[in-house]
Amino acid sequence: MPKEWKKQTAAQKAKEASDAKKVIARNRRATHDYFIEDRLEAGLSLTGTEVKALRMGRASLAEAWVEIYDGEVWLHQANIPEYLAGTWTNHAPTRKRKLLLHKEEIAKWGQRSAAKGYTIVPLELYFVRGIAKVQIGLAKGKQEWDKRQALREAQDKREAQREIQRFAKGHR
Repeated sequence: MPKEWKKQTAAQKAKEASDAKKVIARNRRATHDYFIEDRLEAGLSLTGTEVKALRMGRASLAEAWVEIYDGEVWLHQANIPEYLAGTWTNHAPTRKRKLLLHKEEIAKWGQRSAAKGYTIVPLELYFVRGIAKVQIGLAKGKQEWDKRQALREAQDKREAQREIQRFAKGHR
């Protein structure tokens, strides 16, 4: 019997489940407003109540943006609501949070984002093996006609899928 056919143990299944990415928040607006040219995973420097609020699945990246200055990367306006069971130790919901990256990555992304028309936006906030991470993207702004064209393409794709499904079912 080949090794691939062996059944997984409970410990192996638990490890795979813990290694899985648990998404807390997505910035859907970013893919609508920008062309995402590159992506990078960064760690987050958080307080205890922020982590607890994230574990409850409460966060928003809708108005968030990333800035690099003094060799450090900061996430601004990411909304992590106050932890309900927190006391006077609770955090400010939209405070700026430090992103954890290597110096080389910071220098590379700082240089690339300094070019005209480029910015860095947060795309996803998630847990990997119990550690909070944020996926950031190097983005170039879309013009209004680019947005309309993307919406039209998505609508055409949906209609084509619908027709394929109708044909597969035998309906005309």
